[in-house]
Amino acid sequence: MFLALPDKAAAELAPTLIEAGVRVIDLSGAFRLRNDAQRARWYPETHALPEGLAYGLTELERTAVVAARMVANPGCYPTSALLALRPLLEAGLIAQGVDIVIDAKSGVSGAGKTPSERTHFSEVHGSVAAYGVFGHRHGAEIEQGTGCAVNFVPHLMPLDRGILSTIYVRLTPGTTEEALASAYEHAFGGEPFIRLVGSALPEIKHVAHTNFCDVGWRVDQSGRAVLVSVIDNLLKGASGQAVQNMNVMLGIDQTTGLL
Repeated sequence: MFLALPDKAAAELAPTLIEAGVRVIDLSGAFRLRNDAQRARWYPETHALPEGLAYGLTELERTAVVAARMVANPGCYPTSALLALRPLLEAGLIAQGVDIVIDAKSGVSGAGKTPSERTHFSEVHGSVAAYGVFGHRHGAEIEQGTGCAVNFVPHLMPLDRGILSTIYVRLTPGTTEEALASAYEHAFGGEPFIRLVGSALPEIKHVAHTNFCDVGWRVDQSGRAVLVSVIDNLLKGASGQAVQNMNVMLGIDQTTGLL
C-alpha cells in the first residue's frame, strides 16, 4: 500500500498496516530518519520505527528494499544529492573533514501543496529565493545518508517542477574526472534510471516528466569538484521512485509503469 499522507497521519496509520501484514511504501517523511533525536526534532509524531523498515533510495538500497515490510520513500532533495554523493563517498574519493556544499534549486511544486504568498505565481515569477537555511528537514536526511555534515541550501525557482543540485566537494589528492566516472559506473552501471553525463552537465529539462536522475561532474587541477544532479521532484523525487520501489519489492522489472 502507498501512503501519501501528512507526516502525523502516516505515523499513526503505518504501524497498524504493517501489523496487519500489509507491505507499505510511505511518501511522507515520518519514517526516514533513524536517529531518535533528529526524528524527534523534525517528525515528533513518529515515536518509533517499525521492524523491517528500509530507506527507499532504490539504486543504493535495493537489497533492503527487496525484503522490506515498509519502505520510507526518500525526500526529493536527498534523492538528488545522495545519488551524486554516495558513490564517491563509498569509493573514498571525497576528502574527509572538508565541508560539502549543496546548492539545490527546486520548482514551486517542491515547496508543498499548501498555497502561500511565497509560492503564489506573482511572487515566484522573475525571482529566485533561498529558504530553509540551517532549518530544512532534508538537511538531516542528507547528513544521515552521507555520514557527513553538509551545508545544504535550497532555493525556490519559477518552474513548475524539477530539482537541480549543484554540489561542491574537495576530492582526495590525485583524484581525476576519470576516477569519478569509474566510481559512478561501479555504483550505477546498468541502472536504467541513472544517466551519467560527465562533463556535459545536465539540465532540469532533460529529466522533467521522467523517473531519470542525470548526474554530471567536473574536476579542476586543485582537487575541487562540482557535481550536478537533476531529477523531476514529482517522479524520481516522489511518486516515480515509490513505484520503482514497489516493483523491486514485488520482484518485477523495476521499469514497469515508468518507461
